[in-house]
Amino acid sequence: MKPVLGVSELRSMVEEAISKIHFPDSPADLYDPITYMLALEGKRMRPVLALAGANLFTDDLSPALSPALGLEVFHNFTLLHDDIMDNAPLRRSMETVHTRWNPNVAILSGDTMFVKSCQLMLEAPDQVVRHVMELFHRTAIEVCEGQQMDMDFETMDDVTISQYIEMITLKTAVLLAASLKTGGMIAGADGESCRHLYEFGKNIGVAFQLQDDILDVFGDMAKVGKVQGGDIIANKKTFLWIRAFELANQDELAELEFWANDPTADSMKKVETITAIYNRIGIREMAEAEMARFFESAMLHLAAVNAPENRKSVLTGFAEKLMVREK
Repeated sequence: MKPVLGVSELRSMVEEAISKIHFPDSPADLYDPITYMLALEGKRMRPVLALAGANLFTDDLSPALSPALGLEVFHNFTLLHDDIMDNAPLRRSMETVHTRWNPNVAILSGDTMFVKSCQLMLEAPDQVVRHVMELFHRTAIEVCEGQQMDMDFETMDDVTISQYIEMITLKTAVLLAASLKTGGMIAGADGESCRHLYEFGKNIGVAFQLQDDILDVFGDMAKVGKVQGGDIIANKKTFLWIRAFELANQDELAELEFWANDPTADSMKKVETITAIYNRIGIREMAEAEMARFFESAMLHLAAVNAPENRKSVLTGFAEKLMVREK
């Protein structure tokens, strides 16, 4: 077997393939937003994972390339519609589609992206295409379930940690898991290895989101590229927020409720006060321990995949890099 391809090489392969996806010129307001959305700079995490999953078992990645692109088109479709729901003005520092065009255009372009993602997934080899599509469609529904849960949480006062973990599993982690398993299935991996690849992706996805929660409050904003405490400002029910409300003493709980329920609160003061409560309770350490638990579970599943150890190095390095992002 040839040397396994690294993440940067896989990403370059994905970028080149995306640049070759062409849509009709007309109607321009349907297709131009899709080209615009796919051209926005991103990590290409899902197609890279699909190809990395395949590369564990084969050097020939060409059968996995179109389905890998399908996963990326689907992911961008979900972002496009999420931006409409959130009324977000920017995506990756560029205007969102509904801002640059309008919400109706964005909805229809997003619908077209979903159809295109299905077409690309159907280019999986004949012997596995039914299994690939079953996994893809189940995952697509789960992502929608996760998004709905996230929206439901906005008006709920009693969200639990287990509910939050379920939400981020569905909204974020299952698509990473499905990407890896798709690559494994296309490359002919055995059923147990595909199962472990899926569980590796799911657990690393949860750990990734928990890391995001931590960085939002405690990260170096100049390196993370976000507004410090954005989740706190938005009363977003993250692991940190939920655990703080569970463990706060009477005085701390009163303070948390005051800041959560005051729409005129000064944002900087709100972040400063709630972060101080997090520090007193030890919320960051709890979140990091939970993140480590999912990371360790992910690595155990990767170890159980029936593939040469040297070929697992890309996924090992990928997982470790996710967990040491700028703090």
